[in-house]
Amino acid sequence: MSEKREVVIVGGGFAGLSAGVALADRGFRVTVLERKPALGGRAYSFQDTDTGDFIDNGQHVLMGCYTQTIDFLGRIGSRDKLWVHPNLEIQMLERGGRSGFLRTAAIPGPFHMSAALLRYRLLTPRERWRVVAGAMRMMRMRGRDPRMLEVTTVANLMERLGQGERERQCFWYPIALATLNDDPGIASAGLLAEVIKRAFFGRRRDSAFVYSRVGLSDLYCSAAVEFIEKRGGSVRCHQMVQTLELDTGAAVARLRMRDRSAVEADAYIVAVPAPHLLRMLPEALSRETYFARLAGLGVSPIICIHVWLDREVTDAAFAGFIGTATQWLFNKRRIFVQHGAHHGGYLSFVISGARALVDLPNDELLAIAMKDLRAMMPTAANAKIVKALVIKEKQATMAPDLESHRLRPPTATPIHNLFLAGDWIQTGLPATIESAVLSGYAAASAVAARAGVSRAA
Repeated sequence: MSEKREVVIVGGGFAGLSAGVALADRGFRVTVLERKPALGGRAYSFQDTDTGDFIDNGQHVLMGCYTQTIDFLGRIGSRDKLWVHPNLEIQMLERGGRSGFLRTAAIPGPFHMSAALLRYRLLTPRERWRVVAGAMRMMRMRGRDPRMLEVTTVANLMERLGQGERERQCFWYPIALATLNDDPGIASAGLLAEVIKRAFFGRRRDSAFVYSRVGLSDLYCSAAVEFIEKRGGSVRCHQMVQTLELDTGAAVARLRMRDRSAVEADAYIVAVPAPHLLRMLPEALSRETYFARLAGLGVSPIICIHVWLDREVTDAAFAGFIGTATQWLFNKRRIFVQHGAHHGGYLSFVISGARALVDLPNDELLAIAMKDLRAMMPTAANAKIVKALVIKEKQATMAPDLESHRLRPPTATPIHNLFLAGDWIQTGLPATIESAVLSGYAAASAVAARAGVSRAA
């Protein structure tokens, strides 16, 4: 590499910006190119002009075990924008007014989680013990036979673990949908086991829920840009990469932009979803095995329904719904520190793995969410809708099915100066913010290793 050690990163979401920050911190001159008018990728926010509230394109929750994400936010000076709930406390609601709390005890992990399960009132004592025993058996499988989990779906694993319908519906499947974003009938048991291990079988603080107290874009985008620019780099939006051009030595020579201009560097990190990457590749390169397999990666949709009501209907920061189309409810009035001019209730409903619903009209989706809300919370019976907004992300995440998980690539490519980042590359985690940041750090480390630059530098 040249003395300047110049790196171009394509994509300005969590993966691209975390890679840029890590490289700028090591003395590289970084250029981040984002095709959209604003940064954030698939984790962004915008301000609603009517209410003044900040709207996330989808509700994103962090956990204490998101160590790489929290490290990244600490580097750029944004940790004070997080709200940490030190004790895991999830209210789960069923029709008919039944509810139960998954509330951890103030004892060291992982015993704190066993205590939470053994006090979970939506399950009978026998069912609670089955969940605890099933979780412990899953951890033994993860240690002794991880390959078996990699070729098993979550639903099939539940059969092996002897989990009944109540245990699945009240505990296992809500966690699987929230973290894997897909139907347990197709989602990888290996990915669920990794989530359970990191979140519930580690330190007590690993299971803490962590929210952004501001809009997602305000959480990390501007702070990351400032970090990179202070170290001689640049971040540019409205930059559409047309293709990667190779030199005779099978290295990336330059990026050809849509306006036919060229951008050159010593190394390149592409931190965009796989379909976007495939469109950038020269035809001959796209047929190589490493890249051709990326066409087999599936995607999962998420629907987020934002509703402003004429009153607040719950004091809870969030709640899970059992047996309804809507899976999770987030009370933005209890999470955000920034409140808009409208002082009624502001709720966000999340439907993960929403293949069966994503093509429905927005008004039907709103009706479904309000029906679920009124069934679960009688306090909402007379609440009136002031405003609503439905956001559909049809390609929100990589599908966590067995084949897609098998096809996930490593960060290094056959092109020696080209590296990949994104929540969809092989990090061992489902497609989450933590996976995105982990991939960004991995790509940065690979670039630095190639240049002979240590982390300390």
